[in-house]
Amino acid sequence: MMINQWLEDDFEAGDLPLSGGGTLFSARLHYHQMGALNAPKDNLILLPTYYGGAAAGNYPWVGRYSPLNPDEYCIVIPSMLGAGESSSPSNTSGQQAGAGFPAISLYDNVMLQKRLVDEVFGGADIALVMGWSMGGMQALQWGCLFPEQVRGVLATCCTARCHPHNRVFLEGVKAALTCDQDFRDGHYRTPPTRGLRAFARVYAGWAYSQAFFRHEGWRDMEFDSIEALLKFWEEDHLTQDANNLLAMLDTWQRANISENPRFLGNYESALNALAMPTCLMPGSTDLYFTAEDARQDAHKMPGATLDVLPSDWGHIAGGPGRERHSHQKIMLAARSLLAGQEH
Repeated sequence: MMINQWLEDDFEAGDLPLSGGGTLFSARLHYHQMGALNAPKDNLILLPTYYGGAAAGNYPWVGRYSPLNPDEYCIVIPSMLGAGESSSPSNTSGQQAGAGFPAISLYDNVMLQKRLVDEVFGGADIALVMGWSMGGMQALQWGCLFPEQVRGVLATCCTARCHPHNRVFLEGVKAALTCDQDFRDGHYRTPPTRGLRAFARVYAGWAYSQAFFRHEGWRDMEFDSIEALLKFWEEDHLTQDANNLLAMLDTWQRANISENPRFLGNYESALNALAMPTCLMPGSTDLYFTAEDARQDAHKMPGATLDVLPSDWGHIAGGPGRERHSHQKIMLAARSLLAGQEH
């Protein structure tokens, strides 16, 4: 049976032990699916989500005229814990609601996704794990933990860990949000709108590059001024839950593909496990997932190639459908990684 439209479902995982200690009670992984698993169970593609992004944000990568064609592949988008669709501060009840939500690692996310693949999709082989930003970090985590199951990895505008300057950038946006007196240490009764607006404005200055603003790249987005772009960012962040943003931010700041029971903090060993075809695509002007950091990571991955996205759009260049030239380059890389794979 062909599935030619997006279907949504929940994987109820029960109580989930967490790598940092503690348990996420009644854990739920929300996922979107298009396309059907074939008989050999070797045509699965995973598209983990990015910071602040709903699963639908990955839709522009998928389509009949894309290498991620649902007529050929079973495409699954698992939503990151904390992002609002899977278990998150905003939709969890009891003692783990809101500010009581436990700390979640990339490893926790990927191990829950592994259960989804094994229990719902019969332990399928994965033709490609592909993601942008934190989605790309999860893709790299998949590759190092399960090299026997993953045939290809494509990671855009990310690195295999949160490098020091990246962490400092995140401290800035976190401070902008939590300084709102209505935040109340996460126990807010109404959304901390001033903090959310401040968070959005600070973040926008990091998401794009200096060249983007110098060359008025915002005009390509059909904004008539920088202020209009900033207001768009504000409105987008006012739709998000503050505790969700902070939960994902904590996951991001602590991200390191070697911080898990398999690699025990040995970063070089974790990178060395990525021997399958892997493509890292950093943005040439990304201010926090820098091309230089990505280059250093790729150098220690036996299967990796580095293909820089030459763009003024900074971090945003790697996002699904965000910037036309980068999107085309990303799709060519996906096509190359999938080429020649039998399914």
